[in-house]
Amino acid sequence: VQLQASGGGLVQSGGSLRLSCAVSGFTLDYYAIGWFRQAPGKEREGVSCISSSDGSTYYADSVKGRFTISRDNAKNTVYLHMNSLKPEDTAVYFCATPWGCSAYGPSPPVRYWGQGTLVTVSS
Repeated sequence: VQLQASGGGLVQSGGSLRLSCAVSGFTLDYYAIGWFRQAPGKEREGVSCISSSDGSTYYADSVKGRFTISRDNAKNTVYLHMNSLKPEDTAVYFCATPWGCSAYGPSPPVRYWGQGTLVTVSS
């Protein structure tokens, strides 16, 4: 089982990025996928997730209205579209497979983690 996150980089405040999480070794259809981030000196936080059943989504208040999560089961890939980026969005972003995704966020435990991709937003 592998999750491969990509798409991070350096962007100016107000800019956009699209992160991709390509999964292999399992069928994406049956798994919720979450995006987490960890900024220097801070705890890892759940940013967004998408359920396996009905495609319902969750967004942390800090990114609501700016980030959009989507999934392409045919490509076994989940995306995180990030718009209006702010310096406080700077972090390493991880994709993972939480137990589920509810209105309260990714449900623990997380079974598989991908490696992170660094997003740096300059002011």
